[in-house]
Amino acid sequence: MLKIGIVGFGFMGRMHFRHWKLVPDTRIVAICDANPNILADTKKAVGNIQGAEGEIDLTGVGLFSSLDEMIAKAKPDAISLTLPTYLHAECSEKALSQGVHVLCEKPMALTVTDCDRMIQAARQSGKTLQIGHCVRFWPEYAKAKELVDSGQYGRVMAAMFQRLGAPPGWSVDNWFIDEQRSGGVALDLHIHDTDYVQYLFGMPRAVCSHGVRNAAGQLVHMVSTYDYGDERLVIAEGGWGMTGTFGFEMSFNLMLEKATITYDLTRKPMFRVCPSAGAEFTPEVPAGDGYLREIQHFAKVVRGLPVEDVLTLEQSRNSVRVVEAERKSISRKEKIMIR
Repeated sequence: MLKIGIVGFGFMGRMHFRHWKLVPDTRIVAICDANPNILADTKKAVGNIQGAEGEIDLTGVGLFSSLDEMIAKAKPDAISLTLPTYLHAECSEKALSQGVHVLCEKPMALTVTDCDRMIQAARQSGKTLQIGHCVRFWPEYAKAKELVDSGQYGRVMAAMFQRLGAPPGWSVDNWFIDEQRSGGVALDLHIHDTDYVQYLFGMPRAVCSHGVRNAAGQLVHMVSTYDYGDERLVIAEGGWGMTGTFGFEMSFNLMLEKATITYDLTRKPMFRVCPSAGAEFTPEVPAGDGYLREIQHFAKVVRGLPVEDVLTLEQSRNSVRVVEAERKSISRKEKIMIR
């Protein structure tokens, strides 16, 4: 039985809580959060997607305001670390050094330097550190990767990704909007697609990005072109500058030589393959959503069970590295070489 702690109990902490409940032979033993009103706040609506809403039963779960105290008293085998991004490196290092496995939400950290600290801490501890890049595990995105890798529809000629929403105003003291704590739209939202681009195609040679800032000077919308040194056109657009009634959308369109593979959260059916010969169809996809599948993956790794090669710490670090280049490209108004 794996004993699990949840560190940070906002939107994503509650999402992890609900999904850990679905994993056999695990038990949530503790929650750590600085919020003194955690019990009352579990009844509030949070987030921009379904899965974390509704009342949560915390019967038998220890509540702590200190990570050190939680580890010492509840003795978890592993934690889901769902704190604001600027705390990822410090708290991951602390937990790993005390013999606790860590599933840390994306992005890995605010800077590549902090990512390197986390990788070193994991190596020294001998414990598992996994970063929560849930899109790699999202059923439709995982199936699209499988179809591309199979080569059955030829090479990818163009790939377009989009992720759009209203400003994330549900966090405690609005830390999402503070670029010093969250990394802003580039590192918190857009990195989902930056990471998936890396997953599909590897590290780009260079990036060319453009962005729009709001009246306060914060980046709220961006679009990037990823240069692989060939004729492929790879573009990702992300933003949280939409009005509150807009909702949330994520989509991709992959144009291959012999098919288009397309996904749109707002469409029915959401996922389709449109071959150049034959009728369109919706492929079967793995069960569960990306959050459940990444947690299942992490639990297997912690238990020493075989898993698919989905994600490495170096890749998680490299996604932060690419985003750093994208932000630099926006600021300098020029293409930025990466390798």
